[in-house]
Amino acid sequence: MIKNNILLLGIVLFFALQSFVARSEEGITDTEIRIAQFGPLSGPAAAWGAVVKGADLLFKIVNEEGGICGKKIIYRMFDDGYNPAMTKAGVKNLQENIGIFAWVGGVGTATSLAVMDYLMNKKVLWISPFSGAKELIDPPKQYLLITFYPFYRMEAKILCKYAFETMKKKRIAIVYQDDGYGRFALEGAIDEMKRHHNAELVSKLPVEAKESQMKPYALKLKEADAEAVLLFMTPFAALRLLKAAKEMEYFPQWMGANSFSDFPLLYKISRGLWEGMITTSQADLAETPLLKKYKDAFSKYAEAGEEWSLNYQYGIGILEPFVEALKRCNCDLTRERLIKEMENLKEFKGVLNTGTFEQFNANDPKSRWVSRESSLIQCEKNGEIKQLSDWIRVDNY
Repeated sequence: MIKNNILLLGIVLFFALQSFVARSEEGITDTEIRIAQFGPLSGPAAAWGAVVKGADLLFKIVNEEGGICGKKIIYRMFDDGYNPAMTKAGVKNLQENIGIFAWVGGVGTATSLAVMDYLMNKKVLWISPFSGAKELIDPPKQYLLITFYPFYRMEAKILCKYAFETMKKKRIAIVYQDDGYGRFALEGAIDEMKRHHNAELVSKLPVEAKESQMKPYALKLKEADAEAVLLFMTPFAALRLLKAAKEMEYFPQWMGANSFSDFPLLYKISRGLWEGMITTSQADLAETPLLKKYKDAFSKYAEAGEEWSLNYQYGIGILEPFVEALKRCNCDLTRERLIKEMENLKEFKGVLNTGTFEQFNANDPKSRWVSRESSLIQCEKNGEIKQLSDWIRVDNY
């Protein structure tokens, strides 16, 4: 009888253990939710590093307010220097040696594409890469949830349309980084010019990410008599191009992606050359109570010398839906439950534009395309922001 009871107890404990193992989730403990992000805190794209820090600010607020179901978010960010090889090594190290529940953000196209297959094969959640590459949603991926970063093709179409129709610029050119980032934007610009205006770009100039000599590019643009120039490159490369153009007294209408919209910072770095720049923007510029809450927290947590910027706002905004979905999980913190709660957000509005969430459909890339609208802004003196348009919706990326 005793032996039978011991055997029965052993069986019960075995299945209880199996049930516990089945329910346990990588990166989740009794006290922690482990989240990670990579980004350029140094290197040619360091101006975008504030996106990574914006996420840190959001998670500090969440933890200060009690965490998620009593668990603290442990956020690990690492500097990949905008180098895909460093991104791959860092992501693999944290995932396999620490155990990460979800990756968030991640700045850069080449860097994001370098780890996409690895994370998807491991069925690890990845929320809102800070890239507009179509490969991220086409084909759609169940564990890769896109939020608010616009697609480069969409941005280029909006900029071309505004330059041609509103500003009456007929001679439009583009300087683009010769990788997925720039080439996808080039496709959008060509498509917009042909479909709506039966026109062509007067110049299409590819540039390497680490290119430092911009004078030849400025000269080619001037020779092409480009009236408006779209820029899809790193901020520091763009700054060198603007400087080279100024030296040869060439002043077209410069236009750039959402990643160029941090006007106060770039105006300061460029010593005023950024004035007049037109970019797309996902940020809601209204001084809402929610935005004030974030700015107050920034004043509390920011490092000495740091200033609030749109990149901080982007870093927060792209992850607001993630935090909301975590709260809606009601302590059932599994990747599958989180996916379900994010898909149920439908129309979500925080400090960025409204995001459209849909149920996953393996045959429809739009089921993972959330940011379908953008506005246009212009840099004024001292980095002030002038709103040029309301939200512009694009339903075909």
